[in-house]
Amino acid sequence: MNIVIMAGGKGTRFWPMSRSSRPKQFTSIITNSTMLEVTFNRFNRDYPVDNIYVSTTLEFKDEIGKLLPELPQKNIIAEPEKRDTAAAMGYVAAKLFLTAPDEPIAFIPSDHYIGNTDKFLQSIKIADEIIRQEGKMLDIAINPNFPSTALGYTKIGKAYREIDGVEIFEFEQHVEKPSYELAKKYIHEGSYLWHASYYMWTARRILESFKKYAPDIFKHLEIIVRALNDNNENLVQEEYQKIRKISFDYAVTENMDPDEVLIIKGDFGWSDLGAWDALHDQLSKEADKNGNVIRGDWVGEDTNQCLIYGQKNKMVATIGLDDIVVVDTEDALLICPKGRSQDVKKIVEKLEKDKKNYL
Repeated sequence: MNIVIMAGGKGTRFWPMSRSSRPKQFTSIITNSTMLEVTFNRFNRDYPVDNIYVSTTLEFKDEIGKLLPELPQKNIIAEPEKRDTAAAMGYVAAKLFLTAPDEPIAFIPSDHYIGNTDKFLQSIKIADEIIRQEGKMLDIAINPNFPSTALGYTKIGKAYREIDGVEIFEFEQHVEKPSYELAKKYIHEGSYLWHASYYMWTARRILESFKKYAPDIFKHLEIIVRALNDNNENLVQEEYQKIRKISFDYAVTENMDPDEVLIIKGDFGWSDLGAWDALHDQLSKEADKNGNVIRGDWVGEDTNQCLIYGQKNKMVATIGLDDIVVVDTEDALLICPKGRSQDVKKIVEKLEKDKKNYL
């Protein structure tokens, strides 16, 4: 199996620590290593480096080369420009189709927390076996513990198989980022799981899925395959710019025939670390007696259940705060209720609109 780590995202909900020039996958939010390095090392223990790829944009190619010097340069797949995950995954499939069209591929987000690496890798290897045996797409979904509106939801059907304690289910439906009321309904119903975005299939089948469910995208990918084979970089760039900006979830997954997909229930301690509140939950074991998670120099009075990130040689002091996020960087300070962490993206959008220099 080829492992493709997706590292082209902006990580806007982690502003101000995550910036356009250095998104969260290149930051050390949890450990001393960057999230990209942690993800790479998670796989490099069981997979040869020649089978590990990183998908990114041209602007981050050199940074990835520095962070992962052992990774062959040819394994850094830099899309011509950023056009969301449908284009990025399609481009990876086009590249790998030329060298390994029927070898399973696992698309792996670069910024997830995994608690039990052994169980996680076991799930990936079982998916590899099923793809080879049955030709279906495999995905991983997680038991939800609150009605998130930042994630997609996968509706599972009947139990399909269980292999060494890993449960596999039939797929019924995918709904991307529902409203809060709908998310609450899904949680109550019990058959909807959080979509963890670990798509696994072959390059050939991924391209075929575009042809079937998003033909307007496939027509460009078909030309890109030929252009890559002919080393025609100008044609690759020209066609890639024509692909509409849309996620793979919206373009393909929401439309897929359920018979083509199986879902592995992920039971390995998972968080997508999509926003500051999720990070507080993930680091709760490190919290002080009042539930505060602290990075940096801090002193507080009557402060509870807060997440505070400070700088070296700069004291952060708080009084009378509950459930607040405080993130202090060299040129920007974020203060918000923990429950509104998803709205950090709106701040980034305002900064982009006003052309501010803090992105």
